[in-house]
Amino acid sequence: MAQALAFSPDALIEGFNRLDNNRKIGLMVALAAVVAIVVGAVMWARTPNYRVLFANVDGRDGGAILAQLTQMNVPYRMAEGGNAILVPEEMVYDTRLKLAGQGLPKGGSTGFELLDNPRLGVSQFAEQVNYQRALEGELSRTIESISAIRGARVHLAIPRPSVFVRDAQQPSASVLVDLGSGRVLDAEQVAGIVHLVSSSVTGLNPKQVTVVDQQGNVLSARNEGSATVGLDPTQITYRKEIERDIMTRIESILVPVVGPGNVRAQVAADVDFSNVEQTSETFRPNARPEDTAVRSRQDNESQTTGTGAGGVPGALSNQPPGAATAPIAAANPPAAAGNAQPAAGGTAAAPAAGGDGTVSRQRESTVNYELDKTIRYTKSQVGGIRRVSAAVVVNFRRVDGKPGDAPSFKALSPKEIEQITNLSREAMGFSKERGDTLNVVNAAFPAGPEAPAVKPIWEDPQAMLELAGKQAGNVLIGLLVAYLVFGVLRPAVNRLTEPPEPAPDSPEAMLAASGVTIGEDGQIVLPAGAVVTADGKVVVNAEGEL
Repeated sequence: MAQALAFSPDALIEGFNRLDNNRKIGLMVALAAVVAIVVGAVMWARTPNYRVLFANVDGRDGGAILAQLTQMNVPYRMAEGGNAILVPEEMVYDTRLKLAGQGLPKGGSTGFELLDNPRLGVSQFAEQVNYQRALEGELSRTIESISAIRGARVHLAIPRPSVFVRDAQQPSASVLVDLGSGRVLDAEQVAGIVHLVSSSVTGLNPKQVTVVDQQGNVLSARNEGSATVGLDPTQITYRKEIERDIMTRIESILVPVVGPGNVRAQVAADVDFSNVEQTSETFRPNARPEDTAVRSRQDNESQTTGTGAGGVPGALSNQPPGAATAPIAAANPPAAAGNAQPAAGGTAAAPAAGGDGTVSRQRESTVNYELDKTIRYTKSQVGGIRRVSAAVVVNFRRVDGKPGDAPSFKALSPKEIEQITNLSREAMGFSKERGDTLNVVNAAFPAGPEAPAVKPIWEDPQAMLELAGKQAGNVLIGLLVAYLVFGVLRPAVNRLTEPPEPAPDSPEAMLAASGVTIGEDGQIVLPAGAVVTADGKVVVNAEGEL
């Protein structure tokens, strides 16, 4: 057995010097390869994951973004043919905020920065065109901020103002949206785009805005058609929200009573979306005199005096008039035809004495009274609830038996059903005048499947495969490093540190052949059964000698 030598740098150097040139070169190449592989594996393991910073970047924006990333010392990569910029995952959000603070990306369209540098000598028409271009660019950027839209183009048709009202034209707009793969715009989003554009242009009616996708489909036509056929999506969503709110209130108040999972509720709401405006005018007569109010009054009085009828022509009618007599005033003269007093609004004729003439008086009185008039303007609320119907199902009560026995279920008592019904009525806002209905049923729910027990990871092959896939790279690196260290590097070091074997005719070889070894203290150790003779020879097992 060879003498054990301590592992030290001197031993490595000594062993390396004993090698021939070919072995030295091979060992150096092997060590360099091991170091290179280890360093490469470590760097590969520490390489950060890259995520998309911006996609579908315009050429001008791409150059500006790359210049800013270089200035910020942010590593980046290009993908998708240069249309996407990738940065390390942990730097995505911070980099986006910093670039947004510098106005990047600006997008493919030009906004109001087009007006930042005004030029002298620009005509009014050119200024109007530049303003329209800037407005179109700003609207395009705003629409592109919607998650489902990758790009947008806005075209505005703004007529020149005219001093003649009959020649005035209404502005219009068209919007082209480039939707992402598999993305669609619902009716609310299309309506939002339409109202966004119409509110940004003076005098633009929402009906004059057209929205088209990249396939040529007119998206705004769906909203126009829904106004005449059935309910539009907004009304359907509003009705579902009302039903969901009532259903949630019923379940939330019954769950603490019957337990979670033991109650189900469904609600149907009849919502009135009709828009009715009504104006009524009511007149009420003045029943009591004290309530009367005079608006205007007009009195006319006239008196006419003339000669009375002379009778039949002849001797009797040609008599001279008689002597005049003074009338005698009486306190209460008798009502006679010749003494009738004129009444208001009538006439009275007083014959002269002897029938010579008459006096006619006429009085007219016109009184206009104020009328008790009520004008009422009524506008019905759109989206009012006409009727609500609710159905509630409650599970049987669970009764636990003895330990080890399966639980049993028992129906609720009529009193408990009544309590649940009253709670449901209050929660849904039950109105008898409105015609609401509520039906509460107590029934046994079928036993659902038991929740699967969570298996340990070593019992779940799928989880093991997922974990192995995630850690495969690290495991391979570890195995490679272990193989290089223990399979390549360590044997090479051991070969360097091993002492050279003695020559066959050397004393050390002869001692080793006879079983004699040298101890750590330098003393010779004889094998078992060896005997030293008188002449100093060593006899091994009394059969051989050294």
